[in-house]
Amino acid sequence: MKKKTGFEKFAKGQSSGAKKEQFRQEKRQFKKELTQQAERKKLELKAKAEGEKKPRIIIERKAEDNMPLNKYIAHCGVCSRRDAVELIKAGKATVNGETILEPGHKIKVKDEVTVNGKKVTPVKGLVYILLNKPKDYLTTTEDPQNRKTVLDLIKQATSERVYPVGRLDRNTSGVLLLTNDGELSQKLTHPSNEIKKVYAVSLDKPLTKAHFDAIVKGTELEDGIINVDALAYTEAGDKTQIGIEIHSGRNRIVRRIFEHYGYDVKGLDRVMFAGLTKKNVNRGKWRLLTEREVRELKFFGRGK
Repeated sequence: MKKKTGFEKFAKGQSSGAKKEQFRQEKRQFKKELTQQAERKKLELKAKAEGEKKPRIIIERKAEDNMPLNKYIAHCGVCSRRDAVELIKAGKATVNGETILEPGHKIKVKDEVTVNGKKVTPVKGLVYILLNKPKDYLTTTEDPQNRKTVLDLIKQATSERVYPVGRLDRNTSGVLLLTNDGELSQKLTHPSNEIKKVYAVSLDKPLTKAHFDAIVKGTELEDGIINVDALAYTEAGDKTQIGIEIHSGRNRIVRRIFEHYGYDVKGLDRVMFAGLTKKNVNRGKWRLLTEREVRELKFFGRGK
């Protein structure tokens, strides 16, 4: 006699039609559960992705006792810590009515600090804005000649006072970060952190192989040797289109490199700054950074 399997024992007493119907029902139920499981997973992934994409204004920690004056001023959203140093040395900051010329002067939470005669207090919310800067806009917070500045382009972004991290000259376009986070600004502009920037350059004439090799080797300028991290022709058959990666923060450094070899830079566009790109941000438009981008900026360069 043939030994019955476990399934046959389970199905004992059922008619063939009943067993088939039960199997069909179980199959339908199994498929339904798989579909529901997949849908739940899809929703979870979508929710996670949306959470990462959602722009955030991060709450600033409170000012602390014994905080250096330049750091306090940066926390107030007036300018970066580096710019605050110059501002203090110029005698434009007071603590409890006394002019302070030492940037490292320690202040207390209860102290009253003024800059240019106006009382300042730490900002409550930190804002991070990525702008795809067009040409003909100044990278400054104000201009005595009333020319267009990058702040004109982000008026709808925030009510907080923000300022550019680093500078792009008037005729340079591309990625620009604006924030009221003085600590981050200090980090991204300090030479020791060697923050990488990538530019697309358009020259008035083809870059020769000799000059290409010379730039890669290092260029002697009036303020010292400048080395690039990478250099490449970006379009086949057109040696006027160059890509350059550099970490120097010297003023107009990319233009100065090519001008040193007799080239006129017709177009200069920063396509990457500290890992940020202008992807999906049209010229003249802006977006808030995501939580992940802010986190990565704060840890940028660690582990080098």
